[in-house]
Order: sequence, then structure tokens, then C-alpha cells
Amino acid sequence: MKQITMLAIAAAAMGALIACGPAAQAKGCIKGAIVGGVAGHYAGHHGVLGAAAGCVIGRHEAKKHAREKAQHQNTGQAPSK
Repeated sequence: MKQITMLAIAAAAMGALIACGPAAQAKGCIKGAIVGGVAGHYAGHHGVLGAAAGCVIGRHEAKKHAREKAQHQNTGQAPSK
């Protein structure tokens, strides 16, 4: 029963974060949160901590990718994959 309650709280918190945050900031966060939550769950039942860390890392990577893409567009070169 405790797991169901924690899952409901986590789902409500994620829903509130998604609903309140601007779309530009969510780029990379959702995918990172999903991956981090799953990894945290299997690494010792720390899914919420993993989701938070995944969100931060996902946003960082998305911003880095967008910055690189903008830089390549300014120079006229195609971004490397």
C-alpha cells in the first residue's frame, strides 16, 4: 500500500511540474526523468531522486545540443552526429 501511495504522490508531482513549467524548459527533462526514474528504482528504490537527476541532466544535454545546432547554423556547417 505504501508503494501505491508513493507512486500516486510522485505522479501528481510530475503532473504539476509538467503543467506549470514552460514548454521550452521541459525539452530533455521528460525523457531524462523517465530514464532516471527507472534507473533509480532498480538501483535501490530511489526512483524520485533518479527522476529529478535525470531531468536536470536531460535539460543540460538538450541546451547543449541546441547551442551547438545554433552555432553550426551561424557558420553554415552541418552539425555532426
